[in-house]
Parts: sequence; structure tokens; C-alpha cells
Amino acid sequence: MNTVSLTDAKAHLSELVSRADSGEAVCITRRGKPVAKLTAVQAPRRSIDLATLRTLTDSMPMQAETAGEFIRRMRDGERY
Repeated sequence: MNTVSLTDAKAHLSELVSRADSGEAVCITRRGKPVAKLTAVQAPRRSIDLATLRTLTDSMPMQAETAGEFIRRMRDGERY
């Protein structure tokens, strides 16, 4: 985490916001003591439309082998 004094933060706020937006956390200090932390805001996740999800999964073909058989085949096969 990058540390910046309050005076420097005031002078370079746009740059600090850009850095926070790119994922870097910035600690702002006053007289050498941390007083604030600038980070990016987490975007809220969109809700899933269950009807659309059910339509999608219903249209997918069933697999010829079970998941256990598939894993066993991959584990025991010539792959390793």
C-alpha cells in the first residue's frame, strides 16, 4: 500500500483516484499517522434471471459420461 501525506493527497487527488481505480490502495497520513485509506469501490453484482438460466441449462445436452467417470478417465489416462 502506498502512503501519501494529506498535503500531497490534496495536490494530487486526481492521480490518487486513478491509482485507486486501477486497484492500488493508498493510505493518507496526517502528521505521519494514517487517517484514511483510498481504495476502489466494488461494483455490485447483477442479479441472475432464473428463467433465463433455466432455459439455458435445459437447452444443454446431457453428457455421455458422469463427472466421476470423466475425472477417472482423465486421471488414469495417458495424460500424465
